[in-house]
Amino acid sequence: MTETETNAYDVVVLGAGPVGENVADRTRAAGLTTAVVESELVGGECSYWACMPSKALLRPVIARADARRVPGLSQAVQGPLDAAAVLAHRDYYTSNWTDDGQVGWLDSIGADLHRGHGRLTGPRTVTVTGPDGAERVLTARHAVAVCTGSRAALPPLPGLDAVQPWTSREATSAKTVPGRLIVVGGGVVATEMATVWQALGSRVTLLVRGKGLLPRMEPFAGELIAEALTEAGADVRTGTSVESVTRENGTVVAVTDGGDRIEADEILFATGRAPRTDDIGLETIGLDPGSWLTVDDSLRVTGHDWLYAVGDVNHRALLTHQGKYQARIAGAAIAARATGEDLAAQPWGAHAATADHAAVPQVVFTDPEAAAVGLSLAEAEQAGHRVKAVDVDLSSVAGAGLYADGYRGRARMVVDVEDEILRGVTLVGPGVGELIHSATIAVAGQVPIGRLWHAVPSYPTISEVWLRLLEAYRDS
Repeated sequence: MTETETNAYDVVVLGAGPVGENVADRTRAAGLTTAVVESELVGGECSYWACMPSKALLRPVIARADARRVPGLSQAVQGPLDAAAVLAHRDYYTSNWTDDGQVGWLDSIGADLHRGHGRLTGPRTVTVTGPDGAERVLTARHAVAVCTGSRAALPPLPGLDAVQPWTSREATSAKTVPGRLIVVGGGVVATEMATVWQALGSRVTLLVRGKGLLPRMEPFAGELIAEALTEAGADVRTGTSVESVTRENGTVVAVTDGGDRIEADEILFATGRAPRTDDIGLETIGLDPGSWLTVDDSLRVTGHDWLYAVGDVNHRALLTHQGKYQARIAGAAIAARATGEDLAAQPWGAHAATADHAAVPQVVFTDPEAAAVGLSLAEAEQAGHRVKAVDVDLSSVAGAGLYADGYRGRARMVVDVEDEILRGVTLVGPGVGELIHSATIAVAGQVPIGRLWHAVPSYPTISEVWLRLLEAYRDS
């Protein structure tokens, strides 16, 4: 019998996605020895099955859509996309699902990579079962950071496994274009993947249980995207649930609650996420396997002064960039506690992930794009803020007209009328994804309305919408 190997570190990071990588980067920068455990590919979901492949697929779709709205160019881009070239472009950005480059980066910062399945086996202890079955025990002097992310959650439909449905992973890594595709869901994954596969030649049917798309954004965002998907040829059905799914002779058959029978070659369920915490040994430290982990603003798990949960697993904001932000905060907090430094845990302090509550930005890369930061009008009102929403038609801005003929879009600014700061901003329209960071700075920085008048937008850009929003607020 082989003796189990034991290794001691200052910090053990469970999961080598972008979140785990950033925790390791910060703890190593502070001089703490750090081990990183990964059971799949270093780089995680974002690099291989989410952000990078999905945006690589979407970029040609959006570029063509924009070009079709530009005089002198529109006639040259009326043909179909080269699907094979688009998929090859996607493969390039996933490094063909190899992680050599990411492993090299971990090496460069001096973190030790342990490949295999890691499970907590007690306080400050992680046991890694390698691909060869050998076990290694990693102990942490200061902290264990759980950065295992989330997975697609499938609904409890009888026989669904036998149908072999797509989740976000299959939707972003498929090697061929299905002739017909059913997409179940109305959130970000559903709308982006409906946009991609419709543009690549699939006949897409989008089944949305709720009243509209993108329910966490202002209602007009989902409305404009639903209109655009319909114009592109997709069949968008809201208020529709799937009652059963079967696969008959290779064809997927979905039956809705209204009795409609829809046939397709593939079906994608984009119906939410679940934490990847079901088999990481939470029961050994008194926590429930498969649960989201509750943390404070330094990302430390409630009741465990050595355990951190960073990224999707804490359910605060399931976005890669927000998880990386949390990782920077958590890494700094771990280092501060390890060295006895006083924590700057006040709101907006160096060791507090305050933006999770007040200034989370997001871009949905559909056509048109939707981008938002902070609170929607409804969220701000529910939080008890006295607010006023002001809206501007983006087509009224000179830069929008130059960007595209027939530009359609809308902007909303949610203003706290007592403090005269912004609580939230939502933008919908072509190209707005590159505008959202200015809104993020205004919301996170709590920049007063009076000072925003002095932030002069360049003419003629779409950013001039800021001036129009301020004028609308002044005149309201």
